[in-house]
Amino acid sequence: MTLSAGTPVTPAAQGAGGAGFAGGDALSAEQFMSDPVRPSSSRIQSQRVACSVVIPVYNSSSMVAETIRRTAAVFAGEGLTYEIILVNDGSTDKSWDVLKDEAQRNPHVVAVNLVKNYGQHPAVFCGLSHSCGDYVITLDDDLQNPPEEMVRLLEKGREGYDLVCGKFRAKRHEAYRRLGSKLIALVNEKIFRKPRDFSLTNFRVMERKLVDRICAYRTAFPYVNGLAVMLSGRMANVLVEHHERRDGKSGYSLGRILKLVLTILFNYSAYPLRLVCAIGLCVSSASFVLGVYFLLKGLFLHSSVPGWTSIVTLLAFFNGFSTLMLGMLGEYTIRILNSSADQRSYHVREICRFD
Repeated sequence: MTLSAGTPVTPAAQGAGGAGFAGGDALSAEQFMSDPVRPSSSRIQSQRVACSVVIPVYNSSSMVAETIRRTAAVFAGEGLTYEIILVNDGSTDKSWDVLKDEAQRNPHVVAVNLVKNYGQHPAVFCGLSHSCGDYVITLDDDLQNPPEEMVRLLEKGREGYDLVCGKFRAKRHEAYRRLGSKLIALVNEKIFRKPRDFSLTNFRVMERKLVDRICAYRTAFPYVNGLAVMLSGRMANVLVEHHERRDGKSGYSLGRILKLVLTILFNYSAYPLRLVCAIGLCVSSASFVLGVYFLLKGLFLHSSVPGWTSIVTLLAFFNGFSTLMLGMLGEYTIRILNSSADQRSYHVREICRFD
């Protein structure tokens, strides 16, 4: 069954209730948005599964079918109830056709088609909002994270951890990706207080309550890794394998990594503004000293140009003070924006599941 999404589905409106699309009675996007009784209570409880697997998909038509097959085989072997939520993030190949075909044949598969490419984290955020499992696993679509390793994550999660990330024995990424990972890890430590000895990766399992807290977080720029660390109570790592990408190339270019870093800095911290404020303070202090110098020089040595001393003194002081004031205003502005942000981080075109 395919559900058209004439009205955009927002993470703020969904919360944990977005999982109603993954099981139970079919709802159109319009009914979901207008129904005052969200499908988060009776319908989700009746369709509760042990595990939800969220897989963002981007141009991986040659691999995603095997990813689904191997993921399903893991849960079948463990005897666990499960759902696989695949979010097509604006793929330009035949990925959506593959996902739609899998969803129509497999009752455990839900395929979500986004309007365009929003990026990996909004796609994962969308999948989390549609999940209903007691545990939610996020998995890449390229088989670099072997689905068979999910069992290790679940075993550790059952020890009482609400966030368990796979720690790769050896990363199979390009050099620029490894460098980008180190840069992002540093940002995560400074902004989200990630423990230095904790390896934060996209291959992870999260307990239901943590997922609900992430989905309830109001932001137009969801960064799932940082939110998971920030909202987690207990986290742990498990050693897992990391394989070479078999086909195609990663969607993460150097430019996208830098864009992600800037998105994190400007939306989850005040570091850039504080840097500008500090520069403004230094300029203001230097301007004040320079102004005093020219003032004393004008009083005791006399300036050859009448009025030049007073103009330079006033300009130096007020320009430095203006820079400082702009930095302070920026501090308040970023807090207002963070508290009032209610933009949609993704729009859904259609949702397809087994009928």
